[in-house]
Order: sequence, then structure tokens, then C-alpha cells
Amino acid sequence: MDLDLLLRAHLFPVRHHSPRTTAVLTRWLDHVKPQVVLIEGPCDASELVDVLCDAETKPPIALLGYRTDDTPGSALWPFADYSPEYAALRWAKSHGASARFIDISVGVSLGVDRHVEAVSLDGEPSEEADSACARLEEPLTERFARERGYRSFEELWEAMFEAPDWTPEGFRPVLLAWADVLNAGPRPDYHRWRDAFMARQVLEVIASGVPPERIAVVAGAAHVAAFLARDVDPTLEAKLPAAVPCAVTVIPYSFPRLSEQLGYGAGNRAPHFYQKAHEAQCDFRRATLEVLIDFAGHLRMRGFTASLSDVLEAYRLAVTLADLREKSAPGLDELREATVATLCRGDATHVDDFLWKSVVGHQVGRVASRIGRNSLQAEFWREVESRRLPSTDSAETFTLRLNNPVEVGSSIFLHRLRVVGIPYAGLAATGQQKATAQEAGGQAALTRVRESWQAQWTPSTDVALVEKIVLGDSLEAVTTRVLQDQLVLAKSTGAAAAVLLESVITGCPQTMASALRACDGHAATDADLPSLASASRALSGLVAYGTSRPHTPLGDEAVAALCQKTFARALLRVSDSCACAQEAVPSVMGALRTLHEVALAQPLADKAGWLAAARGLMSSTIVHPATSGLATGLLYLAEELSESEVAREVGLRLSLAVEPEAGASWLEGFLRVNALVLVKNREVVRALDAFLSSVDPERFRQTLPVLRRALGVLGPTERRYLLEHVVAVRQLGDKGRAVKTILAEKDTEKLKDMSAELGKALADLDDLL
Repeated sequence: MDLDLLLRAHLFPVRHHSPRTTAVLTRWLDHVKPQVVLIEGPCDASELVDVLCDAETKPPIALLGYRTDDTPGSALWPFADYSPEYAALRWAKSHGASARFIDISVGVSLGVDRHVEAVSLDGEPSEEADSACARLEEPLTERFARERGYRSFEELWEAMFEAPDWTPEGFRPVLLAWADVLNAGPRPDYHRWRDAFMARQVLEVIASGVPPERIAVVAGAAHVAAFLARDVDPTLEAKLPAAVPCAVTVIPYSFPRLSEQLGYGAGNRAPHFYQKAHEAQCDFRRATLEVLIDFAGHLRMRGFTASLSDVLEAYRLAVTLADLREKSAPGLDELREATVATLCRGDATHVDDFLWKSVVGHQVGRVASRIGRNSLQAEFWREVESRRLPSTDSAETFTLRLNNPVEVGSSIFLHRLRVVGIPYAGLAATGQQKATAQEAGGQAALTRVRESWQAQWTPSTDVALVEKIVLGDSLEAVTTRVLQDQLVLAKSTGAAAAVLLESVITGCPQTMASALRACDGHAATDADLPSLASASRALSGLVAYGTSRPHTPLGDEAVAALCQKTFARALLRVSDSCACAQEAVPSVMGALRTLHEVALAQPLADKAGWLAAARGLMSSTIVHPATSGLATGLLYLAEELSESEVAREVGLRLSLAVEPEAGASWLEGFLRVNALVLVKNREVVRALDAFLSSVDPERFRQTLPVLRRALGVLGPTERRYLLEHVVAVRQLGDKGRAVKTILAEKDTEKLKDMSAELGKALADLDDLL
């Protein structure tokens, strides 16, 4: 490799997304007047240079590279209006020069082992590599800043590189000197491989007949410093991995994604502020004043007082702070401090809450129409625009009322994005919290009459839409493919029913039909009661609530018939499933409650069959006592048992003939149904009191964990009723004023003084409650 020939080309070092670098670079290009401009960026994206420079294209934008071999994987190379690489492209376009990218291809970049040599989308360490690289670079940069009196490296960069009015002759050696300092430390091998690749690319252009003196190379400062130091080993290029199948396109990007706060390795603190500085030809004083005017507007919109005189006072303070710190112009730190001191009257809450977001910015770019969108992108944006859904990179909350076809259609669209995994909208559960996956879909989605969503477009949305194109050319097709894959993995009736529900919610009739057949097939051999109960609830829900969604071509009759059949099959499994070990009890009890709810709410379900099965559990001594207790409680709650019958059953289950552990387990299941109703029954409390009083002290200690778990469901109200009935059962005094006095008293010692017998009752309950 002839490095002497390489060094005859004009080399300019840059820092990514730096307005000052862009301003200096443009002046340098005007002076050098190159015939060819070679720019750091994926070499296989050179064919998109015309699109990047198209008049319709408005930054921020990004090159998107993605794998096309059915393997997930993509990478982004973002550009802002003030990115030096983007400025070099536009300079070449306006001056008739040729421009091309010279960094490793998208396929090679995607082929790199991200766990070993993760790289960022524009040649800087990515989020995955940041933690490793930061251990090498961050201490040096931050220490360098502190030694010179700055609070962070970003403040140092603004003060020393961005704010001063540099000439190309002065800026270039200073930036190279800084890169030399960084390169002197350990440098990831991956970047040295890229050095060798880019150097060869430059030499190939020279070999094609272009004089090196007519070539300008625009690359990261670390790469240019390596070239000038002749620290390039051509043999290292062989270490780059083979390219994977891929494609590259251009997508919109946004200022929030360019900010370092969101984890972008080569980002800056305030993209919108730097955009204003760029538009003002790097006059940071003017940019500061414009941002302060914006701040005042935001404050006034929220009802605060912020006059023009306040803005001028904040501006003067920012300039004064910059002068005191020997800076050429105010930076973000001075802007923040002046805002807090003047516009916010010393309160930083408003800056952190909403003002600083305007410094980061919400701007979203636009790509020239000739680049085209794939069918998923086109469908997404068509639906977003026609349904008037959020299209900016800031979260917006809205509500859909599912009582008309238009808003049901919007719900189906959003649920398809959720199931497919397109990051755009999430169902809001309470406040600003996102609902869990279970809350967002399934039975819960089927029963809602309104949905609250929080939506936000981000570049990740378009990235996912591009990646998912391998699964289908429409959102319905992609959703169907995803659900069909889930159905293949479903090995139980409940899992198949879950896919069925999602198919209905997302309006995918093809998968509905497949899922119905799968449910029927699995139910014939499924011995798992929780699975059958879950399927029964899903099918019952479809029968009861499915009217707002498109139905399967098989018709509602098929769902109704399968609901009856699945419920009947579940009843056949009840007795055997309840004869289970302790670890299976929670899931079995949940299944019993589900079957009870379905039996009472769904006319198609065999209610009589369920009540008979529940009575069988109640009287059985073979099943786990907790399931027997639960069945008793469910029958009592459904008014299928009288108070005398339930009291007799409690007396039998908590008698001296029953092992204390079994009695406590039965009690646990019994109280799980509706503790308030049960503890209000005087006879139930009498039997419970007799049971607790009769247990031998040693056995009581052994049984205590189960008793605590059983009585742990009691809340303050239930405990109050329980204590009131214990007082009455033990005839501890007048149930009028005396009991009220006892219940109102909070001091246990005083209560014990009031009645020794009451003190014994409290001592009995103390360990339990």
C-alpha cells in the first residue's frame, strides 16, 4: 500500500454531527476545489447519494442497512443538516464534483460479531460497544476536561471547538492533535481494519486516473490521524468478516434519536440547539438568544410569566457567564443556568420537565419520494395519516371508542403492529404506564369498549417495517405469518386459544380458522385443566364479545360449538386434576375459578355439569383440600349452598377428626373466593374459632405457615368483621357500645386490660392476622 500516494490527497478530519466542523469543512472545500469527494460511510450506499442530496430530502435522515436472509439485523448511519459528511455530499452536488462513500459495506458491518467488535452506525462505537469503549476513552476525555476547569468533555468541546470562529488552517491541526491523543491509547481492532479498507478505497480512486491532489477525503478524526501517522496495516483488512446478504435504503430520522441522552454513541446533547447554531453560521450567541425566545414562548403557553425583558436578562446573564469562563460564546451550560436563574426564577423543575426537550428538538426528516417505500412502510403511513394517528417523535396519548367501524379499524391496525413487534404504540394501562402484553391483548382486549393508547413514531418504526417485509407485503399478511408461527409452537388448547384471540383482535381470518381447528384438536387429548379452562374462557369471550371484530369465515356457530365442547372436556378433567401436589394447586385453583365464571356467565356452558363437579369436589376426600375448600366457597357464593349448609361443611372440614394441615389448606381455598362474605357468616366464624382453639399448641406451630397463607387474604374490613364475630361468639360483652369501643381501640395492651378473656382471643389471632 503506497501511503505516500494516499497522503498526497487532501485529508480533512471531522467530528460527527458538529456544526463548527461543517462550517470549517465547507470553507476548506471551497479552497481545495476537489474533483472527487470521498466520505466515510458504507461504500455500497454510494448509489443513494443523489437521493440524499435531493431537494425533497430534508434531514435528519439516515441510511438504513438491513439483512435480507431472514436473519434479524440492521444498522443506521444518521445525518443531520449540520453533519460534516452530509455537508460534503451537498458541496459535491452543487459544485459538480463526484461523491462516494469509502467505508466498509453494509453487509460487512452487519456481519461483524456485535459482542466482540460492536460498531456504531456511523463508524463510532455503537450502544453495544459504548460500554466497552467508554472504559478506554471516557476517563481520558473527562479527566482532560476537568483539568482545564470544565465540568464535562461536551462543555470543553463547545468552548474550545464549537464556539470559536476557526479557520480551516487552524481547526484542522487542533482536531488532529486531539485525535492523536485518543489514538495513543488502546484502539479497538475493528477501527484499524476500517483504516486499511478506507485507505485502499482512496488508492483505488487514484489508480483509476484521478490525481490525488484533486481528491478530498472526509473521515473521522481518528481515521485521518491514523493515515497521517502512517499507522495503517493493509493486512488487517483480511480480518473483516464476509458480507451478509443485505440491502440499503434511506429513511427519515429525528432529533431525539440524534441526542446522546437516548444512547446514540456519536450523538450530541442538543441537536435542535446545534441546528440553530448551524443556521446562524455558527453564531452561538444568536442561537442562544433564539432558544431563550423559544423557552419564553413555552413558558407563556403553560401560564407562566415570561416577558421579552426576561429573555434579554437571561441572554445577558448567559453571555456574562461565558465571558467569566473565558468562552467565546455561551454554550448549553450557560443557556441552562441563565434560564433557571431568570426565566424560571431559580426553579430548575420547568427546565427538566419540558423546556430542555425543545433544545433536543422533535424534528423528523423527510426522504425524497423517488426513493420509494416498501409496501409495509406505505401502508403504515397511509393508515397513520388517514386515521389521524401521531406521526412525530414525541409521545401522544389518545382514546379509541370501539363502537364504530372506524375506531375498531384503528384498534385492529395498532394491535397488528403490537403483535408483529413494530415499535409505535402501546396500550396505556394506568396513567402513562404501558400495559403488559397480557393486558394489551387476549381476553382483556376482547372485553374493552374503549382503549387508551400512547403512540410515538421513531426511526425504529421504519427500521422494523423494512425488516418485516420478508414476512409479507401487508400488515395483515405479516401478522398472519407471525400468528401462524405461534400456532405451530402451541402445544396445548390454551396456547392455541391465545393465538385465536389475537387473530380476532388483529382481524386475521386465515389464522382464526387454523386456530379453531388447533383448539379442537388439542382439546381432544389435553389433560391439563388450566389449559382447557383458559381455552373455555377465550371461546366464551368470543361468543359474548366478538361482535366488534371481524369473524372467522367458519361463522359464529363454529366458535359456539367449540366453546360447548371444550367446556365439557374441561369438566371431565376436574376431579383428576384436583388430586394434585401442592405446587400445582395455584394453577388448578385458578382454572376452577375460570370454569365457575364461564359456567355462570355463558349460557352455552354446561352450568349444571359444573355445579355437579363442584359438589363432587366439595365432598371429596381424595382431591387436594384447598380445591375442595375453593369449590365450597364458589358454591356458597353462587347461592347453591345455604348458610346452614356451608356452616355444616366448615364444621366438618375443621373438626377434630381432620388433620390440622388439611384443615388449614381447606380454609385457604375456602377464603380465596370472597373473604368478606364468608367472615360475615357467624356460623362460619364459630366453626373457625372452634377449630383454632382445638389445635394442639405443637401442631398449631406446624400448621401456622398454612394458616397465615390462608388468612393473608383478609383485608382491614374482613379482619374487623372477623374480630367482631369472635367477640360475639365468645360472648365477651355487649355487642353494642362495648364492641364498638374494643374495635375502635388501637392499643393492644389497653384492650388486654379491658378484658382478660378478650386478651386471650387477641393472642389466639395475633399470629394469624
